[in-house]
Amino acid sequence: MEKHRAIPQGYMTVGEVAKKIGVTVRTLQYYDKEGLLSPSAESEGGRRLYTDRDLVMLHQIVSLKSLGFSLDDIKRRLIYLETPADVANALTEQADDIRRKIEKLTNSLAAIKQLKEEVLQMQTVNFKKYADIIVNLQMKNDFYPLIKRFDDDTLDYIRSKFDKESGLAFMDRFNRLSDEIVQLQKKNVPPESEKCQRVVKEYWGLIMEFTNGDMSMLPKLMEVGNIDAAANPWEERQKIVNDYIEPALQVYFSKLGINPFEGVEG
Repeated sequence: MEKHRAIPQGYMTVGEVAKKIGVTVRTLQYYDKEGLLSPSAESEGGRRLYTDRDLVMLHQIVSLKSLGFSLDDIKRRLIYLETPADVANALTEQADDIRRKIEKLTNSLAAIKQLKEEVLQMQTVNFKKYADIIVNLQMKNDFYPLIKRFDDDTLDYIRSKFDKESGLAFMDRFNRLSDEIVQLQKKNVPPESEKCQRVVKEYWGLIMEFTNGDMSMLPKLMEVGNIDAAANPWEERQKIVNDYIEPALQVYFSKLGINPFEGVEG
């Protein structure tokens, strides 16, 4: 870095540069500290001096930063690009990154709107339930409207039993089976048929897996699953499943000669 007794022609102070480009002096000091843009000279009094070339470089940095490039990217490679193809490739990468961010923000906005709807349907403020709904929205799990129906004890049980991966796997099996039940209902397959009973057996197996065989949880699950008026597509589908599966379960238990609800208090 050259040193000058006074400020010669063609040099600018940090304040003048900041004013010309529309940044703060602190920003220029930070760029200098990070090795992104250092002044070309310094006066004997310690004033940092910039040239027109520095001004062009700063304009490039500010422009790239406005496009969303990180300072690390700018420092590492962008200001050293030499050919139009190099610049075009860098811009393509940045465009792809921006698209990913837009998709993420779009999903976040949709989650906020959906959470708002669920919050207004709940009778009390419950941030644990809000958190569960958010997690399920992020996982794109259609099951999320059901969360507001669970009491805190059942939600605590679910949190202790499932992590994100196992919870998604379980719900994938449940949703797949529910879709199969809806198809049986549409085809008017009788509850006592072998095909229906095979599905019912799997359905009941999922319930037992969920409860770990704890029959005391059945009344809560029945209450949660009882849908009088569906408020969303998931509840509409579940209502069809409930209406179809109930008589099929009665046939299933009758053949086994058991009543799992006997002696269970609601």
